[in-house]
Amino acid sequence: MNNMNIKDLVNTGVKILSSSNIKNPYLDAEIMLSSIIKKERDYIILNETDKINYSKIKKFLKLINRRKTGEPISYIIQKKHFWNESFYVNNHVLIPRPDTEHIVEEVLKLIKINSRKSLLDIGTGSGCILLSILKERKLLRGYGIDISKKSINVCKINTKRLKITNRVKFYVSNIDKFFLGKYDVIVSNPPYIDTSKIKYLEKDVYKFEPRLALDGGVDGFSEITKVVGKTKDLIKKNGLFILEIGFKQKEKVIEILNKKGFYIKKIIKDYAGKDRCIISYKI
Repeated sequence: MNNMNIKDLVNTGVKILSSSNIKNPYLDAEIMLSSIIKKERDYIILNETDKINYSKIKKFLKLINRRKTGEPISYIIQKKHFWNESFYVNNHVLIPRPDTEHIVEEVLKLIKINSRKSLLDIGTGSGCILLSILKERKLLRGYGIDISKKSINVCKINTKRLKITNRVKFYVSNIDKFFLGKYDVIVSNPPYIDTSKIKYLEKDVYKFEPRLALDGGVDGFSEITKVVGKTKDLIKKNGLFILEIGFKQKEKVIEILNKKGFYIKKIIKDYAGKDRCIISYKI
């Protein structure tokens, strides 16, 4: 196996992944080979006869063997595209989901391009929401908090990559113990999965993604309730609050928001047509 062409190497990877019932084995094999040879996926498709040397074959097969265990491909290649940017991710942060882009989209609709407002992201994770917004609103000041120091380290890497270090600060803090400042806009994608249902998630998720970022307590509302309660204290009057929620949580979350003095403006549905985000203002 001193040399193999791209087509044969991809097919070898596909065979290994298929034997472990991995979904989309061709796509995964092509993405991992792309990361090894540092070319776009189109290059692999258009240059099937190109030879790959032994050291790269060895690296590729190592990644394939990680993927066959169910480890998410984003952790393997340490990259996930979100909104308009590519973010560094590792197993200390939740992998950014396309549905979470709705938060970014709605903030950009509601905040003018020359706005100098302050924005807080509660449970910032990889920083993908906060940094995507700051990248497009050049005068906003951003703040992110997370209970995990390792998550904040990931945020700092992404901040440097996107070259916006002068407008953002991160804090390692439990939401209950964070009292710093008042903010014009607050966003959050908190853990909202019922503890008892985590084991029924896809293997890629429950075995590899951080439980801290998934577990919403015995009913799925523990962290949401904390976030809403703290947002009440941290947000300015008439401030904008956008919160991501889980399946069939809308009515209960609206009740929680109303009790804390928030006016519900709009419910945003995800790409599957399910209620995903609640847009509200502090009265």
